[in-house]
Amino acid sequence: MYGRNYRVVGEAGSRFGGAYVRFAHEFGAASRLMITLPGAASRGTPETASRLLYRAGMATEKLRLGGMALRNGLLIHGPTHWAAAVRRPDGSLEVASEAKPELAPGLAAKLPGLRGPLKLAEALAVLPLVRRRMISARLPFEDWRVVAAIGTTLVATSALRKRFGSSALREGTVQAIGAIPALVALLDRDLAAYHGVEHKAIAAYEQGIDDPAGVPKEHDRCGSNLLAPMMLLSAGGTVLLERLVDRPGPAARAAVGLGGASIAVEMFAWSDRHHGDPLAEAFHTPGREIQRLIATKEPTPEQLEVGVAALAEILRAENAA
Repeated sequence: MYGRNYRVVGEAGSRFGGAYVRFAHEFGAASRLMITLPGAASRGTPETASRLLYRAGMATEKLRLGGMALRNGLLIHGPTHWAAAVRRPDGSLEVASEAKPELAPGLAAKLPGLRGPLKLAEALAVLPLVRRRMISARLPFEDWRVVAAIGTTLVATSALRKRFGSSALREGTVQAIGAIPALVALLDRDLAAYHGVEHKAIAAYEQGIDDPAGVPKEHDRCGSNLLAPMMLLSAGGTVLLERLVDRPGPAARAAVGLGGASIAVEMFAWSDRHHGDPLAEAFHTPGREIQRLIATKEPTPEQLEVGVAALAEILRAENAA
């Protein structure tokens, strides 16, 4: 019983974690800052911050950035630091940055198969730091509906595996059910809009565009590109394991889940290096459609202001390191 539940938790964690796997390369020294910027009523702040991030991006080599939408803001990961900006209930902005924790310096970027899970762990380790530094921040799963969906999903998938024998149909159904908590979370339009802010702000920086408003809300490095391959690899790996091993234990199931996630990450990295290749385009197509139809919404100017503030802060933190 516990072995099955452990496996289900691991698979659910892999699906949620896929959105964060693209973040960082290595880690560095500490930097801390918390400031308050004017709220949405002030139009001078986003223009000034936008010019700052544009000049910083053009004057130096582009940083490899990743991010995570919050319910009321944006978290951005740089090579050595994280930075976040959130909208407070009173309309003002709260901005913070800090060095990221070191789990395996250097190793994460060098070993195929291992670097994906390590980057995921590094990204998840930042979340409690953000919550501690920013009392106004609201994480994606901080919603009773999401928590209820996660619990229901774990019970339903465990029951399916007990009731039905190993088959591709069963595992495909399990994987589809496992995506329900993410869909529930995205019922919050603000979360989907800040997901769009994440893509727009980072893409504008990468392309040297001053105003992120005109940038598409879809991004090819979004973790949604991992969803389809991870589901297929997890389902196929589980079916194969159950046919080769009689009553596989939690360690074997966890190894299959980890292996599937690692392969998906390497496929993701390959497709990112080979834009335009037919296989790379095929890999990205499901993720693009997920982003277009479900995972992102067009943000408001006030939400874009939050993204601009987070991007300006990560550039400041990385340049000061």
